[in-house]
Amino acid sequence: MIKFSYEESGIKDLSILQSEIEAAHNALHNKTGAGHEYTGWLDLPENYDKSEFDEIITTAKDIRNKCDCFLVVGIGGSYLGARAALEFIKGGLHNFDNKPNVFFIGNSISPMSLRQLIDIIKHKDICVNIISKSGTTLEPALAFRVIKDLMQHKYGDEASKRIYATTDRNKGALLQTARENGYKTFVVPDDIGGRFSVLTAVGLLPLAVAGLDIKALMNGAASARREYSSCGIENPCYQYAIVRNLLLRAGKNTEILANYEPRLHYLAEWWKQLFGESEGKQHKGIYPASVDFTTDLHSLGQYIQDGQREMFETVINIEQVDSDVVIRPSDCNDGLNFLEGKTMHWVNEMARIGTKNAHVAGGVPNNLITIDKLDENSLGELFYFFMKACAISGYLLGVNPFDQPGVEKYKKEMNSLMVGGEK
Repeated sequence: MIKFSYEESGIKDLSILQSEIEAAHNALHNKTGAGHEYTGWLDLPENYDKSEFDEIITTAKDIRNKCDCFLVVGIGGSYLGARAALEFIKGGLHNFDNKPNVFFIGNSISPMSLRQLIDIIKHKDICVNIISKSGTTLEPALAFRVIKDLMQHKYGDEASKRIYATTDRNKGALLQTARENGYKTFVVPDDIGGRFSVLTAVGLLPLAVAGLDIKALMNGAASARREYSSCGIENPCYQYAIVRNLLLRAGKNTEILANYEPRLHYLAEWWKQLFGESEGKQHKGIYPASVDFTTDLHSLGQYIQDGQREMFETVINIEQVDSDVVIRPSDCNDGLNFLEGKTMHWVNEMARIGTKNAHVAGGVPNNLITIDKLDENSLGELFYFFMKACAISGYLLGVNPFDQPGVEKYKKEMNSLMVGGEK
């Protein structure tokens, strides 16, 4: 299971928030807190729709057999969880040795990126998963228009058999389009918001198509649900929520999620949406940032070490690696032969410990989250750990962790400019 350590955080007494934790726990589990109508994710790992889950597995096999490229069209919670999981398990180079290739589009309005993708896939067999609760979100809607047109020219009437819609069960523009065109559909549950939806069809269909073991993913999340169900400061999930809130009250208003493995880059992107959209309200919240070490030690490392002291770090550590490289003797004049016989994992671990020591000495509190290894079971645990910690942390902060009123404001401004013809 996940281990959480706050020994280097500077926080000594978690019991300060004992009563607040109990209130937050009860608000979440008794469904009396703000946004309680969007807490379907809480029991999902064990109470999910088993028939839909089986249909996802069957459909994924069919997709894998008939396409070279699988396009996942979505933005925010409609793609970040799936991309985080895919790269966590298979790495950023997954498309070089995985069939079908999986591409994530509709998460920007860049014409160059979309055109580049079209040039890559135009002579390949394609299937598409459009993910949107409404079907009217600008970025995926525009991308889907372009891809739908491409597929209709390529496949004619057969195009509809290659398009899969994950959307609202009962309403919305995408559901209407799916019904009119005969697309196979999967459900975005009414009681689960986008950033909490990775363990629904939103994340599971793309991951099953990519060849991930979604049963193990759900089993890991189910284990975490049981492990982190207790109310009190002994719960590691709640400890993380307490420590980050106590650090905020001490003036540390930025949390940096750090990793020492590139396969965790998109997990951090998912984490940033989860916490940023959940807590950033009423002029409150901890600003979520991320770094990829040791790479970013050669860029942001200076600021973290010697810049303003408003930040703390939470480091994700991996106990077991699935592959390693032994350092051999060499005639290179690089002065590194003292590492002969060591592994790169060992060197990476020394970098992590050394960086932690330096940053703590420099006034940056450090937390440590340790996972067993980079597999589906561990990832399911980690997804659930962060989602529950986020909900509890939001309640400690005094905000509704399940809405996003600020997001709607920029959309209104942007739409008024486009409708008005501004350039």
